[in-house]
Amino acid sequence: MLKDSKAFSGFSAADIQTAKKFYSETLGLDVTESHGVLTLRLAGGNNVLIYPKPNHVPATFTVLNFT
Repeated sequence: MLKDSKAFSGFSAADIQTAKKFYSETLGLDVTESHGVLTLRLAGGNNVLIYPKPNHVPATFTVLNFT
């Protein structure tokens, strides 16, 4: 049913502006922001959504991998 649908990954962050600064300035990724939500534009056409969550708890597992 969904095998031909495009999909994307996403995770939450407590502070979108801090996340934007980290991913754009520290890691040098292409980051866009729209309506308080970030999109990381990764090589190969992959996108990752970062959305605000007031009661965010950092993941205890890896959410983004680079080769």
